[in-house]
Amino acid sequence: MTWEETIEKQRHFFAGGTTRKGAFRRRALERLRREILCREEEIFRALEADLGKSPVEAYAAEISQVLEEIRCQEKGLERWSRPRPVAASLAQQPGMGWRVPEPLGCVLVLSPWNYPFQLALCPAVAAIAAGNCVTIKPSRKSPATSRLLKELVEACFDPWYVQVLPTGEEINSAVLECRFDHIFFTGGTAAGRRVMAAAARFLTPVTLELGGKSPCLVDETADLPMAARRIAWGKWLNAGQTCVAPDYVLVQASVKDRLVEELKKAIRRQYTAFPCANSQYPRIVNRAQFDRLRGLLEGQRLLFDGGEEAGLLKMGPKLVDSPSWDSPLMKEEIFGPILPILPYRQLDQAIRWVRERPKPLALYLFTRSRAHQRQVWRELSFGGGCVNDTVIQLASPRLPFGGVGESGMGAYHGRAGFDAFTHYKSTLWRPAGWEIPLRYPPYSGRQLAVIRAVYEGRDRAAR
Repeated sequence: MTWEETIEKQRHFFAGGTTRKGAFRRRALERLRREILCREEEIFRALEADLGKSPVEAYAAEISQVLEEIRCQEKGLERWSRPRPVAASLAQQPGMGWRVPEPLGCVLVLSPWNYPFQLALCPAVAAIAAGNCVTIKPSRKSPATSRLLKELVEACFDPWYVQVLPTGEEINSAVLECRFDHIFFTGGTAAGRRVMAAAARFLTPVTLELGGKSPCLVDETADLPMAARRIAWGKWLNAGQTCVAPDYVLVQASVKDRLVEELKKAIRRQYTAFPCANSQYPRIVNRAQFDRLRGLLEGQRLLFDGGEEAGLLKMGPKLVDSPSWDSPLMKEEIFGPILPILPYRQLDQAIRWVRERPKPLALYLFTRSRAHQRQVWRELSFGGGCVNDTVIQLASPRLPFGGVGESGMGAYHGRAGFDAFTHYKSTLWRPAGWEIPLRYPPYSGRQLAVIRAVYEGRDRAAR
């Protein structure tokens, strides 16, 4: 059976209603959890083969996130699946409104290479919990993890319920020619536009988790050693190949030199003086990405250079001093271990620089000033972020994750993920034997007077 035929078979399976049963969904999530736990060592090996991730980073940033998502969906599944009562309006009396959650149908999850395990399974878990059939298309740039995902899913589910497609450029194009009830995409902005254009053919709704240049603001009140430790961790996690990594730092000029020195200390402490020789420091995914990052450094002045091992595709942390806003380094998402450091005089100037650019997926602020925090949160739009930390906002399924503007649309994690793959059907129940006849013609001035008096009376009471 081809994968195209399996997608059609998913439609027949979904129409049978099996996936709508709460017990069936819970059993599916439990099977997936058990299989992940059984294959933990295989997952470690696959992530090491694709990206050079250490077991600690693989577990903390990938496996644990999927397990936490499963726990959250299991806990909320029964409550979230119930119809929700809504008070009827005056015109609907007597009656009662309901919002009835129902699964969308057959959904497609297009996952990226940078967190190939987590970003394939977290949205799939939410789709399963919501009662859908799922097709996962992993990235061809992370072949070991893609193979493992296919084996893992096949051990848990029949393909007409959940399937993982083979990798390949021709599959990427062909799968978008198929009709789905929802498409969930994680990746770059340019690819997101292509996915949205393809989805428009069938008017398929999409969730787009994209990226962009996420700024990190550090003012003169910040705890600089702590800020440096947390910026270094968030930036060089997965060698900077993280969609919410700090893309550049805007630091108040009066503390720029001190922050740079603290960043150098943090890099050496976390990755040693020779990061590329450190087995716990990940590598760049492939030669094309490595060469792209090298190109971004042309003509730039380095404040710190962590070295390179081109044969191993390892590029150490690099701090760049005040690059031009017109340089390629500041025009595109870096998605690598390069961190530009730009000084600002007053917070208003930093806010203006961020606001002049597309809305970022994440924003980070290091400050002890409540006034500065309120100003940044009030004046800047971004997907999500942290005060006095980086990246860690993703660690909780209780905080929805998603972008705004060019950094994405829609959100997931926890309840938001369940809602992303659910349609809430609005229904109204009314009794059959009794009603107020005012709405029926022929109309008279008396009917208008009564209706107006009722609504104006409610309006006065509300005020």
